[in-house]
Amino acid sequence: MTSLSTQHSALSTTNCPLCGGDKAPGKTTMTVELGYGIVVIRDVPAKVCALCGADWIDDAIAGKIENIVEEARKKHSQMEVISLKAS
Repeated sequence: MTSLSTQHSALSTTNCPLCGGDKAPGKTTMTVELGYGIVVIRDVPAKVCALCGADWIDDAIAGKIENIVEEARKKHSQMEVISLKAS
């Protein structure tokens, strides 16, 4: 998984900065390790490279993910699996 800041800087281009493949709208799964638990967020809208599978998310989606992770921290969840389309 790449960092959110790295993903943002490469979001605006149509070609993957890693392999040169075409990026297209798609979905990805984000996993966040909390140290005491893990949060898995499925169905995350992203630009996905057709060649290598690398993914990039935009700022609005990153904000939603940060809110989900913060809620999991507050609950001290050991494991939380969420679909972004359901949140």
